[in-house]
Amino acid sequence: MNVSVCTISFRHGLQSIEHIAKWATTHGFDGIELWGTHARHLKPHAHVNGEWLQTHGLTVSMLSDYLPLHEEWTKIQSVANNMLHLADRWNTSKVRVFAGELGSQLIQKEERLHLVNQLREVCKMAMEKNKQILVEIHPRTLCDTVSSTLQLLSEVNHPSLRVNFDVLHAWESGANVDEAFKQLQPFIEHLHLKNVLDREHLHVFHPENVFHASASRQGMTSLFTGQIDYHQFLSNHDLSSFHASLEWFGHHPFAVLEKDKQKLVAYQKQTLYH
Repeated sequence: MNVSVCTISFRHGLQSIEHIAKWATTHGFDGIELWGTHARHLKPHAHVNGEWLQTHGLTVSMLSDYLPLHEEWTKIQSVANNMLHLADRWNTSKVRVFAGELGSQLIQKEERLHLVNQLREVCKMAMEKNKQILVEIHPRTLCDTVSSTLQLLSEVNHPSLRVNFDVLHAWESGANVDEAFKQLQPFIEHLHLKNVLDREHLHVFHPENVFHASASRQGMTSLFTGQIDYHQFLSNHDLSSFHASLEWFGHHPFAVLEKDKQKLVAYQKQTLYH
């Protein structure tokens, strides 16, 4: 299993990409999941790109960004084009997006059809650049359940559309994470790994809380101390060919990520010999 650190973990702290890259290399990470906001801010620094990152022994495993799929095509096309150019600069083939801004039970049929059609067009753009568009398992999107995600994949029906399997959000949906992984495995290109103390604290992962610098982080916990049994999940599946990111939104990111990465090493080695 190839493991990345997410630059979004440092969204509220003053850390340079150089420092993050050196730290990631020192602590045995294989890559960086680059937040689109950070990628855009780095555009003026021409020397900082995928080739530069490779000098640290790292790659960008995925660019994590957002698409306004509810908008008209001209707006979406412009955003998608810029997003794909950023992916080119960082030598990554994977771009993570969210499947809209409404859950599968709230969206109207015509809204879903609009989103499906727009997403298909973005996938066509991605294919021209040898990229993949990964929709993330996430509440308040069309990928809020396994069944809706499978439906979306069928509706879009394009080989460039893949899945970022967020283990916590799959669990949040009420699914058994092992069964959910098996059902979606043919489409999964990346995993997000994080945990929570209990269901009552799932709201701390809502975007409005995550991006609020002074909001509570209570309930966020290290990978192996929460409700999801990662020992079981990582032991049950051969993840040796997968890329995953440790997605930490809480305080003290360097310390927490270092410890979680150390504990993951045993599972990285274990899956190689399944």
